[in-house]
Amino acid sequence: MCMKKLYLLTGMILPFCFVQLQGRENFPDAVGTYLTDCIRRQTSVRDIKIDSISFEKKRLQLFANEYLSYGRFDRALTDSIYSKIRSLLPDSFNNLKTIELYSDGYKIEDYIPLNSRERFAAPANFPLKKEISRPYTISKGLQNRHIALWHSHGWYYNGNKNRWEWQRARLFQTVEDLFPQSFVLPYLIPMLEKAGANVLVPRERDMQCREVIVDNDCSSLQSSYTEVSGAESWTAGENPGFAHLKVAYSDLENPFRDGTYRQVKTITKGKESFCTWLPDIPEKGRYGVYVSYASLKNSAKDAHYTVWHMGGKTEFTVNQTMGGGTWVFLGFFDFDKGCNDRCKVVLSNQSRDKGRIITADAVKTGGGMGNIARGEPLEPSGRPRYAEGARYWLQWAGMPDSVYRYTKGESDYTDDYQSRGLWVNHLIRSHVPVDAVLAFHTDAGTTYNDSVIGTLGICMTHYHDEKFADGTPRILSRDLVSTVMDEIVNDIRAQYEPEWTRRPVWNRSYSEARLPEAPTMLLELLSHQNFADMRYGLDPNFRFTVSRAVYKGFLKFIAYRYGQKYVVAPLPVKSFGARFAGETRVHLEWQAVTDPSEPTAAPTKYRIYTAVGENDFDNGRIVTGTQADMAIEKDKIYRFRIAAVNEGGESFPSEILSVCRKTNEKGVVLVINGFTRISAPDSFSLRDSIAGFSDYGVPDGIQTDYIGSQYEFRRRIPWTDNDATGFGACN
Repeated sequence: MCMKKLYLLTGMILPFCFVQLQGRENFPDAVGTYLTDCIRRQTSVRDIKIDSISFEKKRLQLFANEYLSYGRFDRALTDSIYSKIRSLLPDSFNNLKTIELYSDGYKIEDYIPLNSRERFAAPANFPLKKEISRPYTISKGLQNRHIALWHSHGWYYNGNKNRWEWQRARLFQTVEDLFPQSFVLPYLIPMLEKAGANVLVPRERDMQCREVIVDNDCSSLQSSYTEVSGAESWTAGENPGFAHLKVAYSDLENPFRDGTYRQVKTITKGKESFCTWLPDIPEKGRYGVYVSYASLKNSAKDAHYTVWHMGGKTEFTVNQTMGGGTWVFLGFFDFDKGCNDRCKVVLSNQSRDKGRIITADAVKTGGGMGNIARGEPLEPSGRPRYAEGARYWLQWAGMPDSVYRYTKGESDYTDDYQSRGLWVNHLIRSHVPVDAVLAFHTDAGTTYNDSVIGTLGICMTHYHDEKFADGTPRILSRDLVSTVMDEIVNDIRAQYEPEWTRRPVWNRSYSEARLPEAPTMLLELLSHQNFADMRYGLDPNFRFTVSRAVYKGFLKFIAYRYGQKYVVAPLPVKSFGARFAGETRVHLEWQAVTDPSEPTAAPTKYRIYTAVGENDFDNGRIVTGTQADMAIEKDKIYRFRIAAVNEGGESFPSEILSVCRKTNEKGVVLVINGFTRISAPDSFSLRDSIAGFSDYGVPDGIQTDYIGSQYEFRRRIPWTDNDATGFGACN
């Protein structure tokens, strides 16, 4: 409960109470000193003071300044604080029934995360997207949940300088516009999705620079859209749809208003109707696949999409009652070059609900290059779309201009950070039940020595009467922040840096924390400006650990919010080996990896993925033990990888092992991959004089956050502006 009224220690308080409190000299100061000491053990704070006191009917209320709210609270700490306050009271207050300590409008026990707060009914069991090819069921993970998140800033148009540029300074071989995505794209989003969540992002998530559009209006290259009508016929939709009619789009132009879409009634049995999007892939590779459709009053909740790819086919249902008129991400798939039946998307009108409507618009394959033109003369950014800020992706994704054009075109910088929260609210208005929101940043200050800045969490509850639009209390955002920070700090301290700094929890009016109408965390994980932080931040192993901590925090918060049990997804397996077990069989073995911090994270089964020849991996098969025999044919190369599975989801896959048995073999050769090192760049530090990074490190897969080598190593050179940075500046 938020306290709006503070009773000052004046004549409003009973004279008897006033006299009795003065009997114990400096009672408010003694309490403030004790509270400061408690919170300073966690994080550096200013002096905590008791601003006012109220006493009525054996109920004592103390009101501290906001610095008390910066701390981490649990039941043991709050109980000890109240016990200490009681011990500091004069003897005449021995019969006091209730003591309440407030800071920033809330009682300190309200700041205990995952406490006995009111539970809320989970949204209906019809998620935006569901993969139905998965050979197991996630029952205690993030199934049917929707998480909106974004990874900081991006390449943007600076109107004052009439040029495209980064929003942050280039420091320590990276820039914040790209650095957080090295956590979010390869680690955090896959972890959330492997736990069953639908993850929505206001920036391009595919690092593939090529893009192919297939649409009923017009398509890229030799791509084609075709229809087959069965018992029900395809007809034209009544409202505008997508059409890609321009190479570049200027302000206010919306490609989702330039075209048409198609529609058909659903059937439960009988002859199906299909439409097929067949892209002309320019180069063999891995591509993200997005679909688009119109959401109508009688749309189907289970539109059946099949993606054919080099590993076979993967099937999805999409709830077309929500999220229409934009790009909806299905997944990443390997496609061969050109037009072929191993590269297509097919939509059927078969549904559980007869007589509803399936709509079909465009399919987007690949991330592409930026195509929003700004400046004089009008020009696109010239960068891959994944490097651009949210403001440009949201225009390309069909958002209304009220979302991406907050300043009416005056400042793309402001529009970019304002658009992210406004986009979340547009999703909610489009009936997407967003359960939680994360803004992932790394802008937290600097030091001249080798101490870490650490982790800061920000929420905003003092807005719209402390409630979200659906009536749920905004204090849930504080629960989210505290829970995620607990996971991050505990895991970093256990695995990397015992002295990792847990900074305050701020309740402040930052746009990204204030605007979303769902529990929201603004995370400042570390400081990309600080050398000591970046020695960890550039390490792929650290990025995995932090991302897993964030995933665990979201899992626990959402389970708590809806009163559900949770299971943490397992860690990847180790010691994966393969040997021939006969002429046409291969024996696979591996070992489970336990998570000492998470007893629920034990695997209960395993998913074996197989790829044959030049094909990609299939959807896998489930086994219960840590070994399996697999049938093979001679003269074909087989590749295998293993993922651990439990009720909470799936781990990242193992390394890939390959086998091939030749008909004319002269013997058996074992090839061992001895390269197991991934690491941060090599670094050095000479006391308080110079420090920095001297190589590129060993990345884990694709490295997209590297900007250039460091050239300013002097610690005392101050930052001036993004073009002339100080210590840590890089090419």
